Amino acid sequence: MNINNSLSEQPPYVTQWYGVTHSRCPRCRVGKVFSGPAYGFKIQKMHERCPHCNLKFEREPGYFYVAMFVSYAMNVAQMISISVAAYVLGLPLTYENLWYYVIILMVGVLLFSPFNYRYSRIILLYWLSPGLNYDPEKAKNQPQKQDGV
Repeated sequence: MNINNSLSEQPPYVTQWYGVTHSRCPRCRVGKVFSGPAYGFKIQKMHERCPHCNLKFEREPGYFYVAMFVSYAMNVAQMISISVAAYVLGLPLTYENLWYYVIILMVGVLLFSPFNYRYSRIILLYWLSPGLNYDPEKAKNQPQKQDGV
């Protein structure tokens, strides 16, 4: 028995960290969830199905409404971090500086909104969806052709 031949038949293992950071499908970790980059001039477009394993991302109607709560938690953490960073960097927390904090926080919210949109959905798919697990067999299969799509 050839060892090299048996090793090549095993499906590739893709780490969960790689799948999350590169916005890959949670089942095969090969297909992309979004069609473009997080930051750019095009609107972020989410694929309806995984281009590799044909997994439907929106499990039921309104499935991604839960991602709003995840995005809210991320937004609160970012606002606290930005406020603490502004204070540590020398902006005193006084009534006179209130509008500086508001402006800094609003700019931070706007800068992080594409990131929050994308990764709140990825977090929902990877960690908050029961029964949606990595399947190495789906990773090695060839992409399925969709008729009429």
